[in-house]
Amino acid sequence: MTTTGFALFDTEIGACAIIWADGGIIGMQLPERRDEQARARLAKRYPGASEAGPPPEIESVIAEVQALLRGEARDLAGVSLDMDAVPEFERKVYEIARAIPPGRTMTYGEIATRLGDKALSRDVGAALGRNPFPIVVPCHRVLGSSGKAGGFSARGGVDTKMRMLQIEGAKTSDEPSLFDSLPVSAKKRN
Repeated sequence: MTTTGFALFDTEIGACAIIWADGGIIGMQLPERRDEQARARLAKRYPGASEAGPPPEIESVIAEVQALLRGEARDLAGVSLDMDAVPEFERKVYEIARAIPPGRTMTYGEIATRLGDKALSRDVGAALGRNPFPIVVPCHRVLGSSGKAGGFSARGGVDTKMRMLQIEGAKTSDEPSLFDSLPVSAKKRN
C-alpha cells in the first residue's frame, strides 16, 4: 500500500505544496489564495493524501525550491520525480523543460522541434498546462513565440509566471532593458 503525504511550505510567491508517496514526489502545487483552498485542491487531486511532516529527502527539495524562488541559483533537474502516472509524450516534454536552466527560457515551438515536429507546439502547451510538478518541471520557463508569455494555469496566471521568471532573472523579451543602453564600461560598474 502506498502512503501519500503532502506539506504546504512558504515561498516568495506564496504557500506552495509538495505531494509524495513511497515512490517519491508525485506532485507540486503553486499557491492558492488561502491555505484552505490549497488543501481542498490537494484533496481533490490526491484523494487519501494526508498532511504530514515531510521526510528528510522531501525537506531537502522544499529548501531548494524556496531558495530558487528567493532568486538564488538552483538547478532542480536532479530532483527525483515519480512519473509512473504521466503519459509518455508528457514525460518527454517535461524532460526537455527540466533541462532549461534558471534565468533562461525556451518556446513551445523549440520544445516541439526537439520532439521532432514544430506542429506539436500546441500539444507541448497542453502537456505543460497539465504539469503535475510545477517549479521542479519549470513550465514557467516556456514562452510563446517572440517572447510572448503564453498561458499559465496557476492562480495569478501569466502574472505569476512572469514574476517567477523575474525572480530567476530571465530575459522575457527582445526589448532592451534600461541597462542595455549603457556603455559597456558603465555596465561593469553596476
